Amino acid sequence: MTEMLLLNYEALPDAKPAPVHGKTLDVIHLPMPDLHAGGTLMTAFSHRASSRTFAAEPLSNTVLGALLWAADGVNRPESGGRTAPSAHAFNEIDIYVALASGVYRYEAQAHRLVLRHAIDARNLTGYQDFVGTAPLDLVYVVDTARLTTMSPQQRDIFSAVATGAIAQNVALYCASTGLANVIRGWINHRPLSDALSLTKAELPILAQTVGMPAPQKM
Repeated sequence: MTEMLLLNYEALPDAKPAPVHGKTLDVIHLPMPDLHAGGTLMTAFSHRASSRTFAAEPLSNTVLGALLWAADGVNRPESGGRTAPSAHAFNEIDIYVALASGVYRYEAQAHRLVLRHAIDARNLTGYQDFVGTAPLDLVYVVDTARLTTMSPQQRDIFSAVATGAIAQNVALYCASTGLANVIRGWINHRPLSDALSLTKAELPILAQTVGMPAPQKM
């Protein structure tokens, strides 16, 4: 039996955000997805994998719109239902989008990104060397203020389940469209919370890097 590698979770000493690259917009209105695009669900399962090498090219708004809708978008407008489950429809998980041009929060009802902080915080979303250069890092944040009717234990369990469902939605979307992704639990909580301008009731609990696969070396 091999021993499990235990990671060092000590905070990075000099982790700071980088200046933005490209044009920073206050609001990015996202296109609705083409529901007929991509491969079949079973094909996506066959291709689902974690990757830690990414091309640096940015993702288009069309791809961002489809990816975020798949993650936790509104798929039943009449009821406000989402693509990912949430106990009692609290929808306690917010998706923060770290781009080279700034940090945004995804608003599912309006299907848009709203600027939260005009910095490049990708390098603060984890310790791995690719997080500062891959085009997109998603950060899943639980807003505990929406869970006050639950016991602390229930809050932890249900928010973890909801986050896992969202991350798997993203992974399957990536698998169906040829994107690379990796889900990451090794995050630098305090600097990341500051970069996202979070309140004391908001906690980042998971991150996910997405991008085009890196070109194969010949």
